[in-house]
Amino acid sequence: MAHNDTAQDAARPAPGAPTPEAAPASGALTSEVLRYTAFSDDPKGGNPAGVVLDATGLDDAARLAIAAGLGYSETAFLTAPPEDLGGEPGRAFTVRFFSPLAEVAFCGHATVATAVALAERIGPGDLLFATQAGPVPVTVREVDGTLQATLTSVAPHVSDVAEADLTEALAALDWPAADLDPALPPRIAFAGNNHLVLAAATRDRLAALDYDFDRLAALMHRLGLTTLQLVWRASDAVFHVRDPFPVGGVVEDPATGAAAAAFGAYARELGLVKDSATLTLHQGEDLGRPGLLTVELREGDARVHVSGTATVIDEG
Repeated sequence: MAHNDTAQDAARPAPGAPTPEAAPASGALTSEVLRYTAFSDDPKGGNPAGVVLDATGLDDAARLAIAAGLGYSETAFLTAPPEDLGGEPGRAFTVRFFSPLAEVAFCGHATVATAVALAERIGPGDLLFATQAGPVPVTVREVDGTLQATLTSVAPHVSDVAEADLTEALAALDWPAADLDPALPPRIAFAGNNHLVLAAATRDRLAALDYDFDRLAALMHRLGLTTLQLVWRASDAVFHVRDPFPVGGVVEDPATGAAAAAFGAYARELGLVKDSATLTLHQGEDLGRPGLLTVELREGDARVHVSGTATVIDEG
């Protein structure tokens, strides 16, 4: 069955509960479920994320229930860092991410939302997050009165996609192969999660997204993909992107920092950009939630740096 809206599917039964984790060190943090949107300074733009700055005592079942109840693509839960993580005391944390259906190893937009939420409480500066994908440093600074977070990805890599898997992905999307941009070949890119990068030849092709939810989800589960990174190249350094996320129970992610990092690795691997480059990604426009993601590649640094703003969503 095809879906073309942003409604979320129901959550699956939660896994068994582990031992509760230790509390973050800072007394300024709260166990309240905060609501932020990332990669936009407008609450009606970007990608909403839940943030729990002190998730002490919340087991996996409780976290999954909170994420499912919010219905956002991910919610971040913070606890104390592992002893060997490093980082400045009071500014290092363990962060785990849950979609409405399952835990996700890494989530970029919830990382940005969390970093801004922390900066509002403990001040801008450097943060260090222990995630299931590995340590993720984040720097928050104030730019023209707005807090901007820059996350640094784990070491990325790019791999080929099998022809049969590409054929199945295109069938699930109902995209003819002729609608792909031959200058940007399909690849699987990783910068914390795996994302299948597919480039549309036209902006109209990207805009016309109406895919088979269950069929695409089955393929993504089999390949271990978190999203599809669908892109259209507007200019040398400007791209429009969309990210189906059926494995998380969400038809489409409005702004995807993890996929943006993976795409930066893809662009560098394929020689689309120089070793030092800044890319601008526009996402969420077709959902009515425009967001802006900045992807920076630095010469001599294999990692990818993704920047954006975040703002509180007014519950009233």
